[in-house]
Amino acid sequence: MNASAVTTLRFAMGKAIKRASGATLDLLLPPQCAACDAPVGAPGQLCAACFGQATLLADPCCKHCGAPVDPDWSGLACLDCATRPPPWRQARAAFRYDVLSRRLILPLKYADRPELARALAGPMVRAGAALLREADLLVPVPLHRSRLFARRYNQAALLARECGRLAQKPTLLDALQRTRATQPLHEKGPAARQAELSGAIRANPAHLARLRGVRAVLVDDVLTSGATAAACTGALLAAGAAHVDLLAAARTLRDDGEDEDG
Repeated sequence: MNASAVTTLRFAMGKAIKRASGATLDLLLPPQCAACDAPVGAPGQLCAACFGQATLLADPCCKHCGAPVDPDWSGLACLDCATRPPPWRQARAAFRYDVLSRRLILPLKYADRPELARALAGPMVRAGAALLREADLLVPVPLHRSRLFARRYNQAALLARECGRLAQKPTLLDALQRTRATQPLHEKGPAARQAELSGAIRANPAHLARLRGVRAVLVDDVLTSGATAAACTGALLAAGAAHVDLLAAARTLRDDGEDEDG
């Protein structure tokens, strides 16, 4: 048997062992719904009851921020974006930031549940399919090193990696850097948010050549006021990106609570 055949056989055996191991684990620990304890067919899925509670954001929506709009406005900007256009080109989110999506996002963000990134990535990729088709690179919103140390991982980076895997697009997890820690933004007004983030996010100097001319998709967990996304978009455009689109797991609407602290 030649070396190529041996390599092929090893690869096939490895996949078979991985499938068998996964099946054994499923027998011992059956997969549970990502939002509750109900049994599901595979890890990272929602049960029928939880899926029924989810508010998925689909067309018609504002072309700039992804917020739902009246069908007569399909493909157009909402009033807020028409008045104050965001610096990114387009944005989409999978879920409304409500009770169900909080049960996925908050444990991912604060309760050491990194596996929930996979549960969120599928709906994100479906919602952002048009953006991802054009994308050259996925870039996560960065965390400051102090917050990264406390959490052990950047939830936006996990989402970007899972979305990139599903969409078969490259990711650059450290494309952006937070140069200093910032305070939570949810209690600040628009001007205060902008001041808080001024100069706090930059393109990684080691990746400037990689970012020049790319069509980037910025990935985050929740789109609230857009202040953080705007700062990240400005940094990518300053580094020479051709344009920036935004893909989030969820977005707040006018009546929703806010959660924007990085």
